[in-house]
Amino acid sequence: MKRAFIFPGQGSQAVGMGKALADAFRQAKAVFDEVDEALSQKLSALMWDGPAEELTLTANTQPALMAVSLAAMRVLEAEAGLDLKEHAAFVAGHSLGEYSALAAAGSLSIADTARLLRIRGNAMQNAVPVGQGAMAALLGLEFDRALEVARAAAQGEVCDAANDNGGAQVVVSGHKAAVERAVGIAQEKGAKRAVMLAVSAPFHCALMQPAADAMREALAAVTVNIPAVPVVANVEAAPITGPDAIRDALVRQVTGTVRWRESVAYMAAQGVESFYEIGSGKVLTGLVKRIAAGAAATAIGTPEDVAAFKASLQG
Repeated sequence: MKRAFIFPGQGSQAVGMGKALADAFRQAKAVFDEVDEALSQKLSALMWDGPAEELTLTANTQPALMAVSLAAMRVLEAEAGLDLKEHAAFVAGHSLGEYSALAAAGSLSIADTARLLRIRGNAMQNAVPVGQGAMAALLGLEFDRALEVARAAAQGEVCDAANDNGGAQVVVSGHKAAVERAVGIAQEKGAKRAVMLAVSAPFHCALMQPAADAMREALAAVTVNIPAVPVVANVEAAPITGPDAIRDALVRQVTGTVRWRESVAYMAAQGVESFYEIGSGKVLTGLVKRIAAGAAATAIGTPEDVAAFKASLQG
């Protein structure tokens, strides 16, 4: 049976995430300690005790979600004997989750990944002055129709398709006025819902170019190894393995569309029958079920989830 391990992005954070893993398994605690040390910040305390407003700051959310994912991976390796080379056909992650996927596959060290995500979070937050950018979710329009809406709404400003999440769920991003126009046009074109999102910046659009430039510089300074298994990149919806290709994909990802629907469809077409979402929440598990109807999707983020996965491997 072919498996893929997938890693969540922003929006999956919650105060308390990862604490049960850290309490139950020293391997998980070691990951949180490593991330705290890499950032010179007690990020784990913020994750477990809040406040939520501070955890949801992009610069904190991004390394925090990675820490939970990698803690769960280390526990799966120790407790269930997980070996990605043996047990996985692909890894992939949604936006910042791509960094988690690369760290899980040994392409990036955990410490480097934490520092890269702190840089990424700060750079994305600072790329556009507060109030100038926005994002909106268009529900009930297929991607091609949503793309038409974004283009019609731009009117000389930026309005890009940020996320193609599958299940006729597309997120657009750009200048606030253009995104507001997109909401109105989408409703006229028959969208079931079109809603502005409570986000702190317009991610994955052309306005993020300063952040892409910052990531190009940051990624040039870290070691990138060939991953243990192919990583299906957001911007390609296809596998990448070479270090230069990985750096390039991560830079382009900052301004490019997260092609999640196509990425999952690609893995399913290659014979993946089971998707495992590693870390906090179940957002990707729900999306996979919409995209790849015949595939199984399971979230693993608690000690109970680890035990169930261990039993499934042994079974």
